[in-house]
Amino acid sequence: MSLISQIDQDIKQAMLSKQADRLRGLRAIKSALLLAKTEKGAAEELTQEAEIKVLQKLIKQRKESADIYKTQGREDLYDIEMAEMYVIEPYLPQQMTRFEIEGYIQELITRLEVTSVKDMGRVMGVANKELAGRADGKTVSEVVKQLLG
Repeated sequence: MSLISQIDQDIKQAMLSKQADRLRGLRAIKSALLLAKTEKGAAEELTQEAEIKVLQKLIKQRKESADIYKTQGREDLYDIEMAEMYVIEPYLPQQMTRFEIEGYIQELITRLEVTSVKDMGRVMGVANKELAGRADGKTVSEVVKQLLG
């Protein structure tokens, strides 16, 4: 079953059970997926990688907005962004913990025979490609800096 079909079913369930927060988050996912599907140069069907990128973008947007609202003391808007983020997260693959990321990066540094911070770009390129959808790029970057620095 495609992700859009799953989202459609979940939207129906949320409507029937009158879950406004869940419905808002699901509609945001569907809107973003349909937009990505109709972009110029997009394939007829979205690949799983493309769907993951769309969901990650939505999560990142929600986190950034929530941080801004928190610093401005707008708890009402902060709560809305966090609720939507919690609706979107289950549709992503299981995220790696920081401990798992550290272990992976350590193994990658050994495998690539990297010895200095100058090779951080090479490590980041491989890590982002191999961890796509399973780890946040910001966390990966922090771990790489920590281990190489």
